[in-house]
Amino acid sequence: MNRRKFLQLSGLAALGVPETVGARESGFSGQGPVVISTWSPNIKANKVAWDLLLKGKSALDAVEAGVMVPEADPADTSVGYGGLPDRDGRVTLDACIMDQLGNCGAVMALEHIKHPICVARLVMEQTPHVQLVGEGALEFALQKGFKKENLLTKESEKAWKEWLKTSNYDPSRTIRELEKREELNNQDPYPWPVALLNHDTIGMLALDQQGNLSGACSTSGMAFKMRGRVGDSPIIGAGLFVDNEIGAATGTGLGEEVVRICGAHTIVEMMRHGASPEDACREAIQRIIKRNGEKAKELQVGFIALNKKGEVGGFSVNKNFSMAIRNNQVETAVESKSWY
Repeated sequence: MNRRKFLQLSGLAALGVPETVGARESGFSGQGPVVISTWSPNIKANKVAWDLLLKGKSALDAVEAGVMVPEADPADTSVGYGGLPDRDGRVTLDACIMDQLGNCGAVMALEHIKHPICVARLVMEQTPHVQLVGEGALEFALQKGFKKENLLTKESEKAWKEWLKTSNYDPSRTIRELEKREELNNQDPYPWPVALLNHDTIGMLALDQQGNLSGACSTSGMAFKMRGRVGDSPIIGAGLFVDNEIGAATGTGLGEEVVRICGAHTIVEMMRHGASPEDACREAIQRIIKRNGEKAKELQVGFIALNKKGEVGGFSVNKNFSMAIRNNQVETAVESKSWY
């Protein structure tokens, strides 16, 4: 039995939900600590966060530690070390973090620092600002003792040099990679981990034992992007938003579309007016569909949300968006429902 099947069966059995339903349903709920993240491979990131939550640590500590896992993983080409570079061959990282008090911090276009999420937290805690960008963000990180490193791995450099042969800037690259991923899944439902299962951005949300919410988001951005391009991931209200009275949301995919609808904030406001996490995510996706029409079939955006009750949900434009869930009942990875 492969890893994904085992996780789904063990988690869903605990809920008494048939596997055929659970593979498409994301509306889990549970009392006590909860941690969720975008994309199935982040089960391993959830584990780190979950272990801290069980020790009584804050949701803020948990999401920071969880996001650090893919940031340090050279096999993950969409986050941190090993992230695919921009068109000039430079790895630039974006991240943000938000706590239960509405405090937040972010870095954008940060180079040479493996853990931008940690720098974002220091922006939040040790400056009067919310965002630091580029050289200023790097200078701040170095002042705080972070080590300057080369983040471009041999594998990512090879991919960049191959891209240079055509220099085809393709924002829809994610859709084609997901299609390849589905073809691979038809051969083996979850040959984990493999390169094709690389994902796009980690967004993580947590509810701790004290009933407080926090969230974090980190990415190396669109592969071979224009120099200076920033998507939704480090933008509070777009890639991440937390309201401790209501819930939290984060997303992944084509960041420009998320920014245009203030995605994470929209979802939290939908939950404020009574929507479930899944329905709130669906409403945000519907706005993207309305703006793009049939063109939406060529892009991907996925959202996940967690409310104050510990209920979780997700929704995406196209299929093959997954989320990792950990609570007192399950440790699982599920595919969200999608518009198409």
